[in-house]
Amino acid sequence: MRIAGKLWRESKSLIAFIFLMVLFRSAVADWNVVPSGSMLPTIREGDRIVVDKMAYDLRVPLTHITIAHLHDPQRGDIVTIDSSAAHELLVKRLIGLPGDSVAMRDNVLVVNGVRADYQPLKLKPLPGDAASPGDYLTERFDGVAHTVRLSVDAPSSRDSFGPVTVPAGEYLMLGDNRDNSADSRYFGFFPRNELMGRTRHVAFSLDPDHYYKPRFERFGAALDGASKVASR
Repeated sequence: MRIAGKLWRESKSLIAFIFLMVLFRSAVADWNVVPSGSMLPTIREGDRIVVDKMAYDLRVPLTHITIAHLHDPQRGDIVTIDSSAAHELLVKRLIGLPGDSVAMRDNVLVVNGVRADYQPLKLKPLPGDAASPGDYLTERFDGVAHTVRLSVDAPSSRDSFGPVTVPAGEYLMLGDNRDNSADSRYFGFFPRNELMGRTRHVAFSLDPDHYYKPRFERFGAALDGASKVASR
């Protein structure tokens, strides 16, 4: 008992710090590793993204129990989703709000009857482009602009759907890498209580194709739309 008491006295500050950090990362802010390319070119494999856990709701730490709704999710937000349908944490872009009518025809979005506008972008080739060439476009609709990637040689079998109406309390999400993303086309609409936070910046980035070498140009990079993606 005396040894246990001594260990507690010597380590209680560390234990308290770890406990507070767990609560902070659960309810206030966190960083998540991005293991896939479903959000290319906006988010790259190996990016560690900063997640604002209080962007929409205040929750009881370590649970999905909502104490208060703080803000409504907005179209164009990049959202982390603790998906019960996918059985994993997803990162997708919010496309359809409750009540919206959303359709897609050959990767062209139509939201509430209005066709999105697309303009080509010239970007430096990204990982994966050699095996499956990609076209990069600025997608604009309803005041939102961001970059999407289309696979030239491997179009998705789900590049067309709808129109569908987004139910109350749920959201339609798509990946920016439209031909290589498991999103609402596969898992359906995502309920509000599965939206865990919003991300707008990369914390830091490690290149998985080059022995996890730091990609310093990605440190602190903004993720809030095509206007932040430099043409090259």
